[in-house]
Parts: sequence; structure tokens; C-alpha cells
Amino acid sequence: MKNYILILFAIIAFSSCDEFVNSAVESEVTYLAKIEVAGERTLNLDCNPSGGFDDPGATAIESGAEIPIETSIHGTYFLASEIDGPDLFSVNYSAVNIDGIPGVASRRIYWPACNGDLVSSIAGMYSVSVLRNGTNTPAYEDNGPFFIRDIGDGKYQLSDAIGGWYDFGRALGPDFAAPGMVITANNIATNDFTFGPKVEVGYFGGDVEMLEFKVDATKKQITWECYWDFDYTFEVTLTQVDPSEFNL
Repeated sequence: MKNYILILFAIIAFSSCDEFVNSAVESEVTYLAKIEVAGERTLNLDCNPSGGFDDPGATAIESGAEIPIETSIHGTYFLASEIDGPDLFSVNYSAVNIDGIPGVASRRIYWPACNGDLVSSIAGMYSVSVLRNGTNTPAYEDNGPFFIRDIGDGKYQLSDAIGGWYDFGRALGPDFAAPGMVITANNIATNDFTFGPKVEVGYFGGDVEMLEFKVDATKKQITWECYWDFDYTFEVTLTQVDPSEFNL
């Protein structure tokens, strides 16, 4: 019996020593990239900022030392990669530490369009209400922000040809808008407009064609009708508002 006990003790002792030796693993400390954003994380600009706009930027720090940082800019409706005119912008700052682990921070910027007088210019910021095939609910009324931006030579661009039906009304966001429709104002006072080319509806696809476009300067309203080739007709009403109504 004593021999059995001694053998069992030896096995346990050997196993314990072996486990202890193998568990001694060297460890290292990883310092994550810290992104320090200069200024406010949300910025509301004037519609015509003097000298344009320069992003304040950000810095990336790893273990007390500055490391390279990358900046990317995305315009929500007009898809610009620079902050050079009206839109909602997302600015993303990213850096990667020595171990390949990324760090990210962001800033949002609202650059409103200056309100035109609806006689010589239709540019501006608007609330939007929309019918689809003649019907809607309160979720599709008085939404925004809706942008009309002046792109020169009497041409204007809409942030969503279908009036925010999916963006605001269904709360699916701008990826389901139909941005970029160009309106050419031949004579605003006489409602002489031409339109085109057709635009697509975000992730859904399909072409939107403008059928009719009218301005009522007295009411500060713009109305239009357009057809989406998924067999839907949209009737859109814009009402001009103070740009600060949509401040972030």
C-alpha cells in the first residue's frame, strides 16, 4: 500500500511541475491609438461661411507619441469627398497602432444652403411632405433637412427626388434616398423648368423621372411630381424654413 501511495504522489508532483513550467508565458503591453479631435464633434456652419471651411482635424497618439492619421469625408446627399458646399458631412479620423489595432473618431458637420427668394433662386433649406400614389401618414409630413443647392448656370440639385419617403418617412436613412436630380430654371417666375437626367433610389435601385415642378414664391413652397419605375408616383411639397431649424 505504501508503494502505491508513493507512486501516486510522484505522479502528482511531476504533473504539477510540468504545468507550472509551461504556464510561464511572456506578456506584452499594447497601447491603443487615441484619437484627439480638435474642436467640437458637431459643427453648424453659416450658409455662406467666409473663406469656405477648413476642418480643424485630429491627432492620433500611441504610447505618448504622435502617429500617422487618415481623414475621410463623406457628403450624405451630394456624395462629396471634400467639405465644399451645402450638405450633411461625416468626417472620420482613423489610425492604426503598432499591433494593427485601429482607432476611430468622427465629426458631423451641417452646411446649410442659403435660402433663395424663390423668384431669382430656388436654393435653400426646406421641410418636406410627400404622398406616394396619393396617400401618406403623419410620418411623411414636415420632415427634413431637405437641401436644394445651387450648382451654377441656373441649375439646382435636389437632395432626394422622392421627398424623403424612405429616408425620413420610413426612417431607413439617406442610403434609401434618390439624390442628385438636376433642375434647370429657365424662368422661375413663369415656372419654366427642365429636368434630368433620371436618378436612382439608393439601395432599391430603379429610375426616378421628374414629371412636373412648380414654385409658389408667395407661399415659400415648391411642389413637384415624379415617377419611380417601381410603379410609384410621388407628390412632394417643400416649405422653405430657417436653416437653423436643422442644426445638429
